[in-house]
Amino acid sequence: MALPYMLKHRGFPGRFPGTDFQFTVRRANPKGVTPLTRRERFADRRALDRRVDAAFMAALWGYFSDEPFERGNLDAGRLSWLFGREVVPAEEPFDPASYEAMLRIDVDRARAAFPEVFDGETAWEWEE
Repeated sequence: MALPYMLKHRGFPGRFPGTDFQFTVRRANPKGVTPLTRRERFADRRALDRRVDAAFMAALWGYFSDEPFERGNLDAGRLSWLFGREVVPAEEPFDPASYEAMLRIDVDRARAAFPEVFDGETAWEWEE
Protein backbone atom coordinates (compact mmCIF):
# COMPACT_ATOMS: atom_id res chain seq x y z
CA MET A 1 0.00 0.00 0.00
CA ALA A 2 1.38 3.41 -0.95
CA LEU A 3 1.69 6.10 1.68
CA PRO A 4 -0.32 9.30 1.19
CA TYR A 5 1.47 12.27 -0.36
CA MET A 6 3.04 14.55 2.23
CA LEU A 7 4.66 17.86 1.27
CA LYS A 8 7.96 18.41 3.09
CA HIS A 9 8.52 22.00 4.11
CA ARG A 10 12.25 22.31 3.35
CA GLY A 11 14.06 24.69 5.68
CA PHE A 12 11.38 24.56 8.38
CA PRO A 13 12.93 23.77 11.81
CA GLY A 14 12.57 20.07 12.63
CA ARG A 15 12.34 20.51 16.39
CA PHE A 16 12.79 22.92 19.27
CA PRO A 17 16.58 23.09 19.78
CA GLY A 18 17.95 20.97 22.59
CA THR A 19 14.67 19.07 23.18
CA ASP A 20 12.57 16.25 21.80
CA PHE A 21 9.70 18.61 20.94
CA GLN A 22 9.34 18.03 17.21
CA PHE A 23 7.92 20.49 14.70
CA THR A 24 7.98 18.22 11.63
CA VAL A 25 7.76 14.52 10.86
CA ARG A 26 10.10 12.70 8.50
CA ARG A 27 7.62 10.47 6.73
CA ALA A 28 3.91 9.86 6.35
CA ASN A 29 2.31 7.69 9.02
CA PRO A 30 1.79 4.20 7.52
CA LYS A 31 -1.21 3.65 9.83
CA GLY A 32 -2.99 6.74 8.50
CA VAL A 33 -2.82 10.50 8.85
CA THR A 34 -3.05 11.73 12.44
CA PRO A 35 -6.02 14.14 12.52
CA LEU A 36 -5.65 17.67 13.85
CA THR A 37 -7.65 18.29 17.01
CA ARG A 38 -7.91 21.33 19.22
CA ARG A 39 -5.90 20.76 22.41
CA GLU A 40 -6.66 22.91 25.41
CA ARG A 41 -3.78 24.99 26.76
CA PHE A 42 -4.39 25.34 30.48
CA ALA A 43 -2.86 28.16 32.51
CA ASP A 44 -0.72 25.74 34.55
CA ARG A 45 1.28 24.45 31.55
CA ARG A 46 5.02 24.32 32.07
CA ALA A 47 7.06 27.33 30.98
CA LEU A 48 8.97 25.12 28.51
CA ASP A 49 5.69 24.01 26.87
CA ARG A 50 4.66 27.65 26.44
CA ARG A 51 8.10 28.53 25.00
CA VAL A 52 7.87 25.67 22.50
CA ASP A 53 4.40 26.85 21.43
CA ALA A 54 5.78 30.35 20.88
CA ALA A 55 8.79 29.02 18.97
CA PHE A 56 6.55 26.90 16.74
CA MET A 57 4.36 29.94 16.04
CA ALA A 58 7.52 31.94 15.23
CA ALA A 59 8.59 29.23 12.79
CA LEU A 60 5.15 29.19 11.16
CA TRP A 61 5.10 32.99 10.90
CA GLY A 62 8.65 33.13 9.54
CA TYR A 63 7.99 30.43 6.96
CA PHE A 64 4.40 31.19 5.86
CA SER A 65 3.52 34.68 7.17
CA ASP A 66 -0.20 35.35 6.60
CA GLU A 67 -0.42 33.12 3.50
CA PRO A 68 -2.40 29.86 3.48
CA PHE A 69 -0.19 26.79 3.78
CA GLU A 70 -0.44 23.05 3.31
CA ARG A 71 -0.17 20.94 6.46
CA GLY A 72 2.38 18.62 4.86
CA ASN A 73 4.99 17.30 7.26
CA LEU A 74 4.13 19.66 10.13
CA ASP A 75 3.68 17.62 13.30
CA ALA A 76 0.00 17.01 14.12
CA GLY A 77 0.59 17.07 17.86
CA ARG A 78 2.41 20.40 17.76
CA LEU A 79 -0.16 21.91 15.36
CA SER A 80 -2.98 20.73 17.60
CA TRP A 81 -1.77 23.00 20.44
CA LEU A 82 -2.50 25.98 18.13
CA PHE A 83 -5.30 24.56 15.98
CA GLY A 84 -8.69 26.24 16.26
CA ARG A 85 -7.19 29.40 17.74
CA GLU A 86 -4.00 30.77 16.18
CA VAL A 87 -3.97 28.29 13.29
CA VAL A 88 -7.28 27.78 11.50
CA PRO A 89 -8.58 26.01 8.39
CA ALA A 90 -8.02 27.94 5.17
CA GLU A 91 -10.56 25.93 3.17
CA GLU A 92 -14.04 24.50 3.38
CA PRO A 93 -14.68 21.68 3.65
CA PHE A 94 -11.67 21.03 5.87
CA ASP A 95 -10.26 17.54 6.35
CA PRO A 96 -8.31 17.40 9.64
CA ALA A 97 -6.87 14.00 8.61
CA SER A 98 -5.20 15.11 5.38
CA TYR A 99 -1.58 16.06 4.78
CA GLU A 100 -2.91 18.27 1.96
CA ALA A 101 -5.25 20.26 4.26
CA MET A 102 -4.81 24.01 3.90
CA LEU A 103 -4.29 26.10 7.03
CA ARG A 104 -3.57 29.74 7.82
CA ILE A 105 -2.48 31.80 10.78
CA ASP A 106 -5.19 33.92 12.39
CA VAL A 107 -2.84 36.87 12.78
CA ASP A 108 -4.91 38.82 15.31
CA ARG A 109 -5.28 35.82 17.63
CA ALA A 110 -1.63 34.83 17.16
CA ARG A 111 -0.44 38.36 18.03
CA ALA A 112 -2.60 38.34 21.15
CA ALA A 113 -1.42 34.89 22.29
CA PHE A 114 2.26 35.22 21.31
CA PRO A 115 3.25 38.91 21.27
CA GLU A 116 6.93 37.95 21.57
CA VAL A 117 6.75 36.34 18.12
CA PHE A 118 5.66 39.58 16.48
CA ASP A 119 7.59 42.17 18.50
CA GLY A 120 10.76 41.70 16.46
CA GLU A 121 12.93 41.68 19.59
CA THR A 122 13.02 37.95 20.33
CA ALA A 123 15.70 35.95 18.52
CA TRP A 124 14.76 32.33 17.86
CA GLU A 125 17.56 29.78 18.17
CA TRP A 126 17.34 28.47 14.59
CA GLU A 127 17.55 31.96 13.07
CA GLU A 128 20.92 33.28 11.96
